[in-house]
Amino acid sequence: MNILLCSINTQKGLYDISGVEVGQHLYWQIGGFQVHAQVLITSWVVIAILLGSAIIAVRNPQTIPTDGQNFFEYVLEFIRDVSKTQIGEEYGPWVPFIGTMFLFIFVSNWSGALLPWKIIQLPHGELAAPTNDINTTVALALLTSVAYFYAGLSKKGLSYFGKYIQPTPILLPINILEDFTKPLSLSFRLFGNILADELVVVVLVSLVPLVVPIPVMFLGLFTSGIQALIFATLAAAYIGESMEGHH
Repeated sequence: MNILLCSINTQKGLYDISGVEVGQHLYWQIGGFQVHAQVLITSWVVIAILLGSAIIAVRNPQTIPTDGQNFFEYVLEFIRDVSKTQIGEEYGPWVPFIGTMFLFIFVSNWSGALLPWKIIQLPHGELAAPTNDINTTVALALLTSVAYFYAGLSKKGLSYFGKYIQPTPILLPINILEDFTKPLSLSFRLFGNILADELVVVVLVSLVPLVVPIPVMFLGLFTSGIQALIFATLAAAYIGESMEGHH
């Protein structure tokens, strides 16, 4: 009997850890704004991880790289390749932006899968990956949109807006609508995939033993990385498209 009760309690604990609270948030009042506290907390943790990694990477660089330095240089080369492939020869100034987007989303997604956020109890809502909140994904998409317009205006000036009437002025409404839907599609693609992955794990934990959801969680790590790559690649592609001035 004791063994049965222990097993039930264990399963209940695992279910509680894997649960998802939808629509509930812990609010902080900062100035005249109401913000989601749990998103700020987890974002600060992600930023701390990235800053800590950067400090370790540049603390003692070697002419002949060590294992750790090799890893960070590989990450940098990977981001540079993505930027160069999508933007072209003028990719250099945009590597920090594309790299920041990729690394923030990647670490955010993985933190939601690997860190036991749900063990920490909040009065309302729960701690989860920052990208699990649509406000975060919208903010990232809007940053990409700002970078997209800045790239075009900085290279072409006001003549940049001439693309909206090419190849014919009849396409003006469609071209404008396209530019406004780009950040929207980026935001919902990222948010939808991350939330769907968490909901799938919750349903599996509810229906079957934990041995089945665990492989799905590992699959979620892979798809989370893919989502970060897709977002960064599309952001770089939009910037490159803006600088080229054609669709």
